[in-house]
Amino acid sequence: MDQERYSRQLILKGFGAEAQQKLIEARVLVLGAGGLGCPILQYLAAAGIGEIGMVDDDTVSLSNLHRQILFDTTDIGKPKVQVAAQKLRVMNPDISVKDYYIRLDKNNVLDIIESYDLVIDSTDNFESRYLINDACALLQKPLVFAAVSGFEGQLAIFNVKDKQGVATNYRDLFPIPPKAGEVQNCAENGVLGVLPGIIGTMAVAETIKLITGIGQPLINKLLHYHSLTHSQYELNILAGSNYDLSKSKADFLMMYNEQSGATASVFEEIDVEQMQLLQKQESVLVIDVREKHEFPILNKEIYQQVPMSEFGTFLQNNIEANQIVLLCQHGIRSVTAAELLHEKYGHTKKIYSLKGGISKWRNHFLKK
Repeated sequence: MDQERYSRQLILKGFGAEAQQKLIEARVLVLGAGGLGCPILQYLAAAGIGEIGMVDDDTVSLSNLHRQILFDTTDIGKPKVQVAAQKLRVMNPDISVKDYYIRLDKNNVLDIIESYDLVIDSTDNFESRYLINDACALLQKPLVFAAVSGFEGQLAIFNVKDKQGVATNYRDLFPIPPKAGEVQNCAENGVLGVLPGIIGTMAVAETIKLITGIGQPLINKLLHYHSLTHSQYELNILAGSNYDLSKSKADFLMMYNEQSGATASVFEEIDVEQMQLLQKQESVLVIDVREKHEFPILNKEIYQQVPMSEFGTFLQNNIEANQIVLLCQHGIRSVTAAELLHEKYGHTKKIYSLKGGISKWRNHFLKK
């Protein structure tokens, strides 16, 4: 142990060398290397967490930089986890850092999570949050949950038993997943740049408390924070009884296969080359469902812009095109739009979603 590096923690009453050693021996997985992930990763590394893993399939864009302070302008276009890993290794050469430049899904989530002691969810969409929650519940991994939107943030700890032996999870807090397009994400609703830093460092504080056994972690509690007033409050989370997450790995995969089976035939996810081939056909309509403030701005003669915030109104009109390609920044909202189109038109139209979104195929769109 580099005692000088951690000296200000080591001299804390109630902390000391024993707590620091627990941090050094800990293996923590961070899911999402965006606004929340950046401060979380930085403070985990600085605190001396022995092994840090990170998962994200996104690349750095200019619109990230007001809140994702681990990156700078020279990193634009590069995979976030690869840039983050390189910088964390420089920040603290004594720790181990592993990056997974992949999209987390039902087929890899269990294998990745299984080798870590604790998981931090810093993702920005409900699909990932439920997937991560269910995987952690199955593997009995402590889960620190963090979320931000607008001026507000939330923080909770799941899958850790309280003094009464009760452990709650994300489904106890939100038992029913929101419908497609029902809740806006940061790209649609916006987020104050400093807010992910506040909630992210809080998440690391909870992680340190869990690992070392000091303090009172937010077990079975949800902390809600509002940055405009610095007000915060806690809610007690009660365990539900209308679900069973103690399944086998085979049951887990079957559950998610059943959930995704209905939408698999609704639309087809395609890459940018497939989209280009489709664009050569006259009967194809390509729709950009990002909000009007998002960059890069696309050629409106090629890509019709219909923001998700206006998509419900748009659906009231009749679409003549028989083939529709949907795209957004990361390939998440386009899936939602595809499902909404299918609800109206069924199988009378062929619907596509650009997998990974504009962010994944950034070079293609910058040439336009």
